[in-house]
Amino acid sequence: MANRDRGNQTSITEFILLGFRTLPELEILLFLLFLVIYIVTLTGNILIVALAVADRHLHTPMYFFLGNLSCLETCFTSTILPRVLASLLTGDRTISINGCMTQYYFIGSFAGVECCLLATMSYDRYLAICKPLHYAVRMNGKVCLQLAAGSWISGFLAMSIVIVLMLQSLFCGPNEIDHFYCESTDILNLSCSDTNQVDLVITILAGVFTLPPFVLTVASYVCIIITILRIPSNTGRQKAFSTCSSHLIVVTIFYGTIMILYMLPKTNTLRDLNKVFSVFYMFLTPMVNPFIYSLRNREVKEIIGKMVRKSLDFTRNQKS
Repeated sequence: MANRDRGNQTSITEFILLGFRTLPELEILLFLLFLVIYIVTLTGNILIVALAVADRHLHTPMYFFLGNLSCLETCFTSTILPRVLASLLTGDRTISINGCMTQYYFIGSFAGVECCLLATMSYDRYLAICKPLHYAVRMNGKVCLQLAAGSWISGFLAMSIVIVLMLQSLFCGPNEIDHFYCESTDILNLSCSDTNQVDLVITILAGVFTLPPFVLTVASYVCIIITILRIPSNTGRQKAFSTCSSHLIVVTIFYGTIMILYMLPKTNTLRDLNKVFSVFYMFLTPMVNPFIYSLRNREVKEIIGKMVRKSLDFTRNQKS
């Protein structure tokens, strides 16, 4: 009997990502919209990484972590959007079980890394504003490298534990996932195996990677705001706040969308609303991050302006 059940369970080798099938008349529009979002996201984040690496004026801890964040956003978006674009273009919504597990592994890993990186960037701004005399010592190159490496390694290591447990699950049908990407809840709901252990591990790791970084971020900004308010001059307060305002906006958008996304009840009536917030969290947030940092940061705007002027001068010289 066990062998026969195992044979039936292993007969399912792929899932169907239903995605936006309830909006067939909008598939072309969605394809064009997501294609533009993807191109803009890649362009903006790659530009930030290139600036952080190439320009010596940006060889500081803040821009080192920003470069890591932009690299992360590029990878995160590339894990999901190409698959969504291909599905909208071809109509093929199938994905192999291994492909689904791989996608979920990278989505979860990048989400964990982002929580750690945002907390690290908050700590960096806390030291810069609240402990300026100790900043150079506490946030030297070695420490920055260790913090960034720790964020990346911890995120991928934690998800490795989850994925090893999930790969032991058996699937015997149905095989439809009412979403545009592979999400843990949807995958486990299709499993014929006991998923209590996996659920517990996911819950624990989700708590570890969201609550402590969130608390650290909030605590850092409470200290930062208190310190800024104690600065006697308006010019000094504005200058101090300008160094962390961009990161504060990114953190607010990131945790705000996560809270909305995961506080929504997992009901069929709210499934489409859940997809909308997922699009905002997974597609729009990585796209706007580079613009938030560049448009609100004087150094980045000046460097981009210099690059544009050099490009125009080079073009004129070539024509002449």
